[in-house]
Amino acid sequence: MRKADVGVALYVLAAFIMFIISIPSWLLDILLAINISLAFTILFTCMFSKEVLDMSYFPTVLLFTTIFRIGLNVSSTKLILTTGDPGNVVETFGEYVGGGDLIIGAIVFIILILIQFMVINKGSERVAEVTARFTLDAMPGKQMAIDADLNTGAITDKEAKARRDKIQEEASFFGSMDGAVKYVKGDATAGLIITAVNIIGGIAMGMLRQNMDINTALSRYTILTIGDGLVSQIPSLLISLSTGILVTKGSKDADFGSVLIRQLFGIPKVLYLVGAIISFLGVVTPLNPVIFITLGVIFIVVGRMMAGTIETAGIESQVAEEEVAAEEIRQPENVNTLLQVDPIELEFGYGIIPLADVNQGGDLLDRVVMIRRQVALELGTVVPIIRLRDNIQLNPNQYIIKIKGIQVSEGEILFDHYMAMNPGYVEEEITGIPTFEPSFHLPAIWITESQRERAESMGYTVVDPPSIIATHLTQVIREHIAELLSRQDTQNLINNLKEPNPTLVEELVPKLLGVGEIQKVLQNLLKEGISIRDLLTIFETLADYAPTTRDPDILTEYVRQSLKRAISSKFFMPNETTSVVTLDPKVEQKLMGSVKQTETGAFLNLDPDTTRAIMKSVETETKKLEDMGKPAIIITSPIVRIYFKRLTEDYFRDLIVVSYNEVESNVELQSVGMVTA
Repeated sequence: MRKADVGVALYVLAAFIMFIISIPSWLLDILLAINISLAFTILFTCMFSKEVLDMSYFPTVLLFTTIFRIGLNVSSTKLILTTGDPGNVVETFGEYVGGGDLIIGAIVFIILILIQFMVINKGSERVAEVTARFTLDAMPGKQMAIDADLNTGAITDKEAKARRDKIQEEASFFGSMDGAVKYVKGDATAGLIITAVNIIGGIAMGMLRQNMDINTALSRYTILTIGDGLVSQIPSLLISLSTGILVTKGSKDADFGSVLIRQLFGIPKVLYLVGAIISFLGVVTPLNPVIFITLGVIFIVVGRMMAGTIETAGIESQVAEEEVAAEEIRQPENVNTLLQVDPIELEFGYGIIPLADVNQGGDLLDRVVMIRRQVALELGTVVPIIRLRDNIQLNPNQYIIKIKGIQVSEGEILFDHYMAMNPGYVEEEITGIPTFEPSFHLPAIWITESQRERAESMGYTVVDPPSIIATHLTQVIREHIAELLSRQDTQNLINNLKEPNPTLVEELVPKLLGVGEIQKVLQNLLKEGISIRDLLTIFETLADYAPTTRDPDILTEYVRQSLKRAISSKFFMPNETTSVVTLDPKVEQKLMGSVKQTETGAFLNLDPDTTRAIMKSVETETKKLEDMGKPAIIITSPIVRIYFKRLTEDYFRDLIVVSYNEVESNVELQSVGMVTA
């Protein structure tokens, strides 16, 4: 054990020993002196600690000091009642502090008890209770603020974790303090009861055992008892004061003394007014003019000194800022920061800043947090941090979305307007500014606030500017989520799965597949909008088929077949007939005949004429589905699916290609056409 642990253990053990064993008066003097010293130490530590969490163990300290002080009370009581000699400290407090008089000592003791009970303890208890309640109520808001700072890049993941830990520690501390204040209150109550018992017991012992008359016994034992009460209550009062300082101080990153002095005497005109009033009272009233005029002059002089200090500090601050600015200009540019590329960036003109500024009522930061959660739930992968930046080079209402530093999409909004879109069945038109919805490039109209209710009643879909940006950003993330999945992200997913399934992960990685190969399989799934949340099924399938092939494309097809329930629920309605387009078996044979295997994977070596013919047929057949208001779905055989998807993905971005093995048995399909060459 460490020396500190041994010391704390001995301190607590000493209290219990004093409950059982009588100690000599000289040892009691030493322990009482230690108790008083410890009380002053706690008081000054609370005053000068920079943050409330610097005293995070204060509730435990209260408990230990209370037990130790009660142990001292028990020991002094034993000595008072048995020998009448509780030692030098108790006797001195009774005679010197109490004035050597029974009445004066009793009055001083009662005043201390009243101060502790009615002023310090009651106030500290109420402040601790309210602070604990407010701290717990404020936790969700503080955590959302941390998430917002993290999303904007104002803080790092490490700093966010540290701030979250601090919030948890503050909540635990103030919750503990709410109960720990009761220790001090109970200690004061116990001291009052012990004092009353000691007086009665001392008089009885003096008269019955010492053959004293009642006046002698009353004088002797009452003074000793009051001395014992004073020597206990003064440290208790100091610790009560420490508790009050700590719970009213709050979490401030500054010294108690300097802040207090600066706040009280930091405004020169206040000191001038106080000095003038005090001097005026000394001149026009019978109050002692020497004292009041002198004190008034002191306040005025201090106010003038403070004004000079403030002026000097302002000049020094201005000079320091100029020196820092000059130093930044002179120092060589750190180009390392320019080499970093953010995975996702949302840049916007100054007109959109109110939507992102929480102080102006903007909720765009909260929407970004919800986007990351939504994508995580839908696709099973963590979206990287989304950086929000204002860009004065853009138009005021323009925004752009970048993926890995390259612009992939843009949009423009009208502030204080709403976008109204016709879902297709509304015949009545509404006046407004024609535009296009940025996510899917659908025709829309900008309308004013006054037109909103009418447009909604007519059947238009009406959305506000923050929702437009959030929807656009979500769509871009979905389209590029595959390339955003890095090897480190894949490793994190592996680590999360390894905790509950260590056997599976150890079998697969790295014995059968490397992290890069698993990454390619997951990217293939995400590229076609297939969720990877069911990572257990994906890894089970990879472990089954990886011994026979390490081709990511083939492994992806095996995984898709294992996920057919999820694929069917995404693209088909159970117990309903779904219209699809099939692939001509001759086209399938032609595609398989054009597959070339290489060391780096397989690819299609199809002649341009055949490719054009197939693409033309795909366009013709899928248009039939679009005219019916159905999604464009093409069904192929399992062995052809991946190659046909690769062939068409550059021409038809939203085309859904599934194999027969990926369709549940309860799904009914109806072919409305066939792709031919």
